[in-house]
Amino acid sequence: MTKPQAWLDGRRLLWLGSAIFVLLGATIEIGSPFALIDFKAIYYGARCVIQHQDPYQPSDFLAVFQNEGGTFPSEPVAARSVRQAVPICINLPSTLFLVAPLAAAPWSVAAVIWMLMTAAGLVLAAFLVWDVAGAHAPRLSGGLAFLLLANSELLLVVGNASGIVVSLCVIAVWCLLRERFVFAGLACLAVGLVIKPQDTGLVWLYFLLAGGRHSRRALQTALMAAGIAVVAMLWVTPVSPHWAQELQMNVAATSARGGLNDPGPASLGGHGLGMVISLQAPLSLIRDEPHFYNPIAWIVCAVLISIWPIYIMRRTLRERLFPHSAWFIIAAISALTMLPFYHRSYDARLLLLTIPACAMLWREHGRVRWYAVLVTGMAILCTGDLFWAAALLLIKNAPFAPSLPRIVITAIQVFPAPLSLLAASVFYLWIFLRRGATQIDP
Repeated sequence: MTKPQAWLDGRRLLWLGSAIFVLLGATIEIGSPFALIDFKAIYYGARCVIQHQDPYQPSDFLAVFQNEGGTFPSEPVAARSVRQAVPICINLPSTLFLVAPLAAAPWSVAAVIWMLMTAAGLVLAAFLVWDVAGAHAPRLSGGLAFLLLANSELLLVVGNASGIVVSLCVIAVWCLLRERFVFAGLACLAVGLVIKPQDTGLVWLYFLLAGGRHSRRALQTALMAAGIAVVAMLWVTPVSPHWAQELQMNVAATSARGGLNDPGPASLGGHGLGMVISLQAPLSLIRDEPHFYNPIAWIVCAVLISIWPIYIMRRTLRERLFPHSAWFIIAAISALTMLPFYHRSYDARLLLLTIPACAMLWREHGRVRWYAVLVTGMAILCTGDLFWAAALLLIKNAPFAPSLPRIVITAIQVFPAPLSLLAASVFYLWIFLRRGATQIDP
């Protein structure tokens, strides 16, 4: 049977986005001074443990890194960034443990495998999302997936674990909501939780509160994650008995004013490509004090987070939560996840989970379909790598740029991403609360 033209067009857009993501990302990685900088932090951290050195002590880490041929860029700013990103370990023991099999291989082999895993995982996640969304709006969902994939090159350039974790989270949601390969879905979500709980925690919380089989599977996932975490701590503790305190100190060091992960205007690496996208970034322009911007960001997100669990629990006490309705709250969660705590733009690939909800709304008449496309498209675009590469270049070369205060230039960079994410999370939460479970066809 011949596939409809719209279906074929959507698939072509998906393949084109995948090709741009893989080919352009790999090409940029070859010549970048930051090539696989984040994966180096994980790889050499695991190498430290293998060699019975403390990965959370920068002196031990640096010794292993340099003894195995690790070098720093010659350019001063790049060198400073790499010195903060690599030997100051801020990865959980479970991350180092899971990467240990790769760390047993030479760097050249491990780097290629990691890039292949990142590329294959995100492309698979995009195709699974399109499997759901394509049944409702194949061209639109293919176009949104194209936009996201074509703007994801930094995942391959810096090798951040977000590329793996986001893909695992999306795959897990597909498995659990579609009732297919359920054990694989549980394993994917468990691994995501122990590597980056800040990326997957709210998704797991949704399944816990959704009731019935979803709650049971959330508990099974938690048991899997706990098992991995315990084994990882038993592996790390003999060489780093105070790893928890040392990890906390390392996080504080990189997040201090002017540090690599500082969300404020003095940040070393928070406002260019791969920028910080949490709510703390724009709030810091009002007052650059953590005791000011952290509570405000947490309160805003806590208000939004507190609404949907209560509603889900109230609904599921008396009626089944249909799978289609679940996609609306999952869409809200995917955007909201980025806002309360430190996240960078590549973490926002989790916005793949907004595409099914947007496609479902597109089938309807009226203004809501256009609102859905607007908020989803803006969230994807404003967290995209190619978009910001072009935008930053235009800002730098604009004739009016030299006359603008630095704070204005910084504001232009830091406001669009978190505000677009906030708009998307509020919109999809509003859709979910307005319609409820029983107003969505199963």
